[in-house]
Amino acid sequence: MTAAIAGPDGALRCPWALSTDDYVSYHDEEWGRPVHGDDALFERLSLEAFQSGLSWITILRRRPGFRTAFAGFSIEKVAAFTDEDRERLLADPGIIRNRAKIDATLANARVLAGWSDGDLDELIWSHAPDPATRPVPKTLADVPAVTPQSTALSKALKKRGLRFVGPTTAYALMQACGLVDDHLEACVARRAPAGGHRPE
Repeated sequence: MTAAIAGPDGALRCPWALSTDDYVSYHDEEWGRPVHGDDALFERLSLEAFQSGLSWITILRRRPGFRTAFAGFSIEKVAAFTDEDRERLLADPGIIRNRAKIDATLANARVLAGWSDGDLDELIWSHAPDPATRPVPKTLADVPAVTPQSTALSKALKKRGLRFVGPTTAYALMQACGLVDDHLEACVARRAPAGGHRPE
């Protein structure tokens, strides 16, 4: 199934949203909605990195544990984590205990702590494509995994010293944070265009 399908409430949604109950509210209320603020974007960037090689549902179900373990993804607080904190994270069953991903998250926080407030938000959102230039996806086959903008964003983040931010991770971030709207054309959660209406 690659086209929008009806859920229990009769509303059409992207098919992945109905693969498990945990996805419905995330799909309807979060995915594709604009996210701003350096700490909020640091959280999304970190979680997308942890998701690499895993299913997103694995991360979503552990998100409360991640938020507790990483001090709510406060850049300032995570940047101050010690070696003892690192060992605590490596032993925490509430998160994904991947050494490389944990180390990247801590290193990224230390890099971002040296940026001015709003720099991460500005850098990420400067790579948002013009919605008018993007075709509206009708099926999942129309949704890319990588785009020129995500490749450029990945390069920009790496150039500034961030890790675990490849083009695929960067595009997943763009989708999750609303830089692009990849809800399918018939999906109830698709944002209405300026002056328009959501599809019925």
